[in-house]
Amino acid sequence: MQAPGRTENCQVAVFAAYASSRGRTLVDWELYLPKSWTSDRDRCRAAGVPDARAFATKTELARSLIARALASPLPIAWVTADALYGQDRHFRRMLEEAGLGYVVAVPKSQQVKSLAGCWRIDQLIGDAPDEAWERLSCGDGAKGPRIYDWAAAQLPAVSFFGAGEPSHHRWVLALRSIAHPDEIAYYLAYAPDGTSVAELVRVAGSRWAIESCFQSAKNECGLDQYEVRRYPGWYRHITLAMLAHAFLAAMAAQAEDARGAAETDLSSSRSAWQRSAGSWRLAGPGQATTDATLIGY
Repeated sequence: MQAPGRTENCQVAVFAAYASSRGRTLVDWELYLPKSWTSDRDRCRAAGVPDARAFATKTELARSLIARALASPLPIAWVTADALYGQDRHFRRMLEEAGLGYVVAVPKSQQVKSLAGCWRIDQLIGDAPDEAWERLSCGDGAKGPRIYDWAAAQLPAVSFFGAGEPSHHRWVLALRSIAHPDEIAYYLAYAPDGTSVAELVRVAGSRWAIESCFQSAKNECGLDQYEVRRYPGWYRHITLAMLAHAFLAAMAAQAEDARGAAETDLSSSRSAWQRSAGSWRLAGPGQATTDATLIGY
C-alpha cells in the first residue's frame, strides 16, 4: 500500500472463527492475493509465494475454509458470515449440501426467489406488517443485551417428486435499529425444521464473535504486530498468534469448568436446613438441597 513518502504493509486475509457456549477462537485463515500478484510469477517467487498458489476470490477462499472445517473433528451446527460471503449463492449452496444451517448477511438488493415469486429482499421486508416485527436480543455485548426489532418469514419449500418432506427450510430475516428505524440489515437463513425465530436471531448475533476474536488476538497475542514482506513469514506469524489465542481460549474454558466445579462442591456443603413455601424443611441424605432447572443448549 502506498502512503505519502513511504510504503506501508497491507495484507488482506479471510479468517474463520469457531464459537460455542464455552468460548471462541480463530481456527483457520488464508491470505488473499489479488490478480496483480498471482499474474506476476516473478514477484510471487521473490515473496516466497508457492508456484501452485493461483488467484482465488475471497468467497472461493471462504469455501476452502468451510471444506477444511467440515473435514476436521470440530462439531459444527451453524455458519454465519457477512454480506460479502452471504450474497454468494455457491457459498450458500455448499452449506446446504453439507446439511449445515446458516444465517448470513446479504445486501438490500439481494434477490429472493421461490416458487411464490421473486423479490428484492428490502422490498419483501418493506411489505412486512407491523405485527411481524418483534423485539429480541441477539446476545450480550459489552454494554449488555443487544436488542433490536426483528422480522422473519419462512419461504415456501421447493418440493421435488419423491423427495418427501424437507428437513430444512429457507428464511428471510431482517434486523431494525430501535433508535434509528431506517437502519435495517438483511439476512438469508437455512435452518432445520422446527427452528424458532429466536434461534435464528441468536445465530445472526453470534457473528460478532469474530470481531471479538480479532480484538483479543491483537491485544493479547500480537496478531497484527508483524513487519513481514514475504509469504512464509506472514503465515508463520499468523499461525503462532492464532495458536496462542486458541491456547488462551482453552485455558479460559478450563478455568470456567474449575470454577463451576468449585461452586458445586460449595453448594453440596450447605446446611440441610432449607426454607420452602414459607416453612423450613430438612433435606435428607442424598436429597437435593435446592430446586434446579435443566437447560439444554
